Amino acid sequence: MSRAEQPSGRADQLSDRTDQPSRRTLFAAAVVAAVAGTAAPAVAEAADPAEPAVVPHAAPGAAPARTVDHHSWTTYTDWRSGTTAGTRAVAGARPGLVLAAPAGTTDYTDPHTGTTATWEYATWTSPVHRLAVPVTEAIASWNASTPAGTWLQIELKAAYSDGTDTPWYVMGRWAAGDQDIKRTSVDDQTDGRSTVWTDTLAVDDAATGLRLTSYRLRLTLYRRPGTKLTPTVWRVGAMGSDVPDRFTVPASVPGLAQELVVPRYSQEIHAGQYPEYDNGGEAWCSPTSSQMIIEYWGGRLTPGQLAWVDPYADPQVCHAARYTFDHQYKGCGNWPFNAAYAATFEDLQGVVTRLTSLTDLETLIAAGIPAITSQSFLKEELTGAGYGTSGHLMTVIGFTADGDVIANDPASPSDPAVRRVYRRREFENIWLRTKRYNASGKVASGTGGVCYLYFPARPSPLQCRALEAVGVR
Repeated sequence: MSRAEQPSGRADQLSDRTDQPSRRTLFAAAVVAAVAGTAAPAVAEAADPAEPAVVPHAAPGAAPARTVDHHSWTTYTDWRSGTTAGTRAVAGARPGLVLAAPAGTTDYTDPHTGTTATWEYATWTSPVHRLAVPVTEAIASWNASTPAGTWLQIELKAAYSDGTDTPWYVMGRWAAGDQDIKRTSVDDQTDGRSTVWTDTLAVDDAATGLRLTSYRLRLTLYRRPGTKLTPTVWRVGAMGSDVPDRFTVPASVPGLAQELVVPRYSQEIHAGQYPEYDNGGEAWCSPTSSQMIIEYWGGRLTPGQLAWVDPYADPQVCHAARYTFDHQYKGCGNWPFNAAYAATFEDLQGVVTRLTSLTDLETLIAAGIPAITSQSFLKEELTGAGYGTSGHLMTVIGFTADGDVIANDPASPSDPAVRRVYRRREFENIWLRTKRYNASGKVASGTGGVCYLYFPARPSPLQCRALEAVGVR
């Protein structure tokens, strides 16, 4: 796989897989229009009430069109617009898709247990979504409930710019639990022109000019035969992006001084715990970051849900590692699996997308929405971090008066030490660049602004404006 983000959170634990195709990543130099209004974030406890929200301002110069296309199906009308075989749309406060009458049965042999079981299934295929800009990468994400005895599969089929199509690629086989199937990505999917790398579909050689111009998604919902069980899917979509590789990015102009109050959890205090999940907490930057934001929005695990955890501090972090673990990737850093985990908490949504500047993050913070960012860097490239990494997740929770980034960095020795302030220019570059030099001096990939966004199922008007400003609806 060509993930810039590897399972562990530290470079000294990782191999940098630069011999494989790099992620094609995106950056657009312009900043988006400011979020209208200056009201404080809707989540009152998330912001200092004495510190009113400051709306980010645009950098000088005209802003080119955003070159990230994020599209999701979420409404009752959306679900009715697809092609169905045994599924149906359900209305309500949170419209969704359910298995109504099975289209048939199939046997599935779980590659991680060797167990074969028979499942009823039904399908939903989205309309064609024509991308606003031809892209080299696509990442799907979804939000769903899968009661015990159910699971789902997400596939993507894209059209190439030469008029041909990709095959149907499996972007994930997923269940909220791990008793029925082991949630998994699927390796070795390629047609010789594009390849799925864990959670990302990428054109193999962008230099040829080949691009993806549109796509469809297909959901297959599974349940045990003879039952009335069903998964419920509330959101499914994909982010497409394309930009030339770059080692540096333009600097943005600071426009916000505000900090959200987000729980602080260290992955380091879990080192050695539950080694079956990617060798333990040293590698848990992604689920630790996810758990911080889930709890910021009020998501809580019950004593019953945590009963399986040994008497460790912050048992919810162990839980997050288990329930984001990708059994093929053998790590907890599968991006869509983290977003899907977040959405298993009541009234939360999660998406994977790319942002184009720190101004995008300022726009979200002003609306009370923290973000999880993915970045790779050498120790000397991020002052104060004290480590280097070929892939690490941290939570951006605000900005100082000087515009520096306030982050909850899980690669910290204790929970109180998690809050860090990183220099704006350094953070911006390591997060948004698409190319970098690793510790061996070889060219490696950067994530180009990848982030997870978790937000309420029914966002406030201010939050809706902020999400729309960064391309998420």
